[in-house]
Amino acid sequence: MTKNMHLTLQQLKLFEAVTRLSSYTGAAKELFLTQPAVSIQIKRLEEQAGLPLLEQVGKKTFPTAAGKEMYAASVDILSRVEALKNSIEELEGTVKGNLQVSVVTTAKYFLPKLLGSFLQQYPEVEPKLKFTNRARILDRLMNNDDDFVVMGQVPEDEYLEAYPFLNNIIGIIAPANHPLANKKNIPIEELVNQRFINREIGSGTRSVFDQLLKQHGLDIEPYMELGSSEALKQAVMAGLGIAALSIHSVQLELEVNKLTILDVEGFPLKRRWYAVHLKGRKLSLVARTFLDYILEESHDVLGIEYD
Repeated sequence: MTKNMHLTLQQLKLFEAVTRLSSYTGAAKELFLTQPAVSIQIKRLEEQAGLPLLEQVGKKTFPTAAGKEMYAASVDILSRVEALKNSIEELEGTVKGNLQVSVVTTAKYFLPKLLGSFLQQYPEVEPKLKFTNRARILDRLMNNDDDFVVMGQVPEDEYLEAYPFLNNIIGIIAPANHPLANKKNIPIEELVNQRFINREIGSGTRSVFDQLLKQHGLDIEPYMELGSSEALKQAVMAGLGIAALSIHSVQLELEVNKLTILDVEGFPLKRRWYAVHLKGRKLSLVARTFLDYILEESHDVLGIEYD
């Protein structure tokens, strides 16, 4: 006789997270629980199943054959529950519930302000805002992990829906007392003679900058490579070199004359910020309302001329 299983949604949610992240610790961090609490619930789930669901290989956790079946069922059940919740919220017409958005790190200089303004109008929304690098954003996008993501460079993919909402202006940033600070129409070739600090390969800003150099037949050997716009900004202010940075990330430093924008030929570069999701994804009422909000209200909320 088949054993009756009394599973809880919490157990399925924890199991899905542990399996997806290959880590008890990662699941605990994501769900704001302790690792022992996660382990206890997974053990109870295995007792219900009557078979081991996970196995440890090195430092990672992988599903057994039974675990793979449980994972597929967990994803299906949780997605159905989420769809039911969204349908009920739609019928109520109330903008409330979960909002999951992932954002490339440079957008941290303006997205929180947009989200904060949105929450003032819709206080029952429960946001989860994740900042990460472009590579991880692409993984989350293709895995359909978020309601939508915010990024600067959208892959050429017919299965993606992208909505432009702000200009992403990239300039050459230098200390305010840099020798080139007051010069006009600086030839782009002059950048080769400067100590240049770059983002790591894979960054959207780095990719745009490298493309421009290639068009001019130039190649710059970075003096340093750093992993975030904040690190680049701090290095430039410390006098370590100059850098190509989104103007979003240096507004305050420009206002207090800590940094300046060099007048370099070909700059500033104008790109766009996009909200992106997979085509065919049915956005919840919350996600759709927030997407409409940033498309329509970004300029007024930020109070800065970005176009």
